[in-house]
Amino acid sequence: MELKDRKTRITFHAGVLTIGGTVIEINYEGSRIFFDFGTEFRPELKLKDELLDTLIEHRLIPELDVYDEVFGRTVNGANTAVFLSHCHLDHTRMINYLDPQVPLYALEDTKRLIELLNQDGTFVLPAINKDYVTREILGVKPDSTIKVGDIEVTLHRVDHDAYGACGMMIRTPDCVIAYTGDLRLHGFDSADTVAFCEKAKNCDMLIMEGVSISFEGRPESKTNKFASEEALLDWIVDEVENHPNQQITFNGYLANVKRFAHIVAKVRRSVVLKEKMAYILKSLLDMDCLYEKDPNKDWGLNPELEVDISQRDEHPEKYLWQIQGFDDQLQSGGIYIHCDADPLGLFDPAYLVFKQQFLDKGIEFNHVGCTGHAFPNDLDAIIEMIQPKCLVPIHTLRPDLLLNPYGSVHLPQRGETI
Repeated sequence: MELKDRKTRITFHAGVLTIGGTVIEINYEGSRIFFDFGTEFRPELKLKDELLDTLIEHRLIPELDVYDEVFGRTVNGANTAVFLSHCHLDHTRMINYLDPQVPLYALEDTKRLIELLNQDGTFVLPAINKDYVTREILGVKPDSTIKVGDIEVTLHRVDHDAYGACGMMIRTPDCVIAYTGDLRLHGFDSADTVAFCEKAKNCDMLIMEGVSISFEGRPESKTNKFASEEALLDWIVDEVENHPNQQITFNGYLANVKRFAHIVAKVRRSVVLKEKMAYILKSLLDMDCLYEKDPNKDWGLNPELEVDISQRDEHPEKYLWQIQGFDDQLQSGGIYIHCDADPLGLFDPAYLVFKQQFLDKGIEFNHVGCTGHAFPNDLDAIIEMIQPKCLVPIHTLRPDLLLNPYGSVHLPQRGETI
């Protein structure tokens, strides 16, 4: 790709040589878009607070001119917009720090899911001195195009382990850029990823995540992960079938709405969800699910579907019960399925403490999952489908391992503008 003599400018503010915290700016003669708007996940830093200056100081977010003026910043919001590819926190966590005058766009499903997850104000970072819990997100339909000055952005669905995920096609008068967001080819909606690749074919630049290639040849790549969402679902169904008399509990990441929906549909026991999760499934998929009452909030669900928690212990063979965190009332000899739930793994200091509580209680602990990111071979397949003139790997620890037989590769530096 010939980069000179073009007016399009791309700045890689964050998300380079790391997993998460992607913030990229595209500028065409004063019109600007940004994607995404999350933070890096570094719990080991044990920050004193998570205010804007603290996050910038520790390089968890970049210095930008679109942060809320409440932080004492000068805001440049003219001909500017921010776009979200999906709801995961490394792509959304600082949306409440975005100045209210700057429009924020996402697919309607992502908008609704963020608002549901953040109803109690604990999902994304809290707004400072505002009367809203979640700042306004402008929901758009799949394949819709938003114009920001001379820049056009079209949002297309992709398959990821966050419901409502999208990739983006970005067009300026002199350039066509595809941004994958996070995507894969082995989920329930893999056809969406293939359709996105077809729309991106022969783009000038492909800005692409490469999470899975970060761990090639390292111990992290040899965990109890399944090759597809279907394979993971089959394992859960079999695990329940093979232990007909034991108390079995589970948890998953709430944004993986389709996984919860398939578990409810396929497991032969009655699946009882936390009321918030049942509300999410009702809101997004119009599914009616059994639920355990939330003592702190009335979600307005059908009271006939409520199951008292006493039933979990009195009739353990009847239910697959969702729990969140360790519950010391669980029965010894039971089984717990930790299905890509929080805490996510060894990189989180809370994980081993969490796991040990189950072991001390005599409960079998199964940490299983299916990655939301394309496997290394599938990354190659996606590049083959798109055949970009220039490939820019981001959201990975090893961008050098992604190759582009159809053109050049550019390995960006944090803060670099091309």
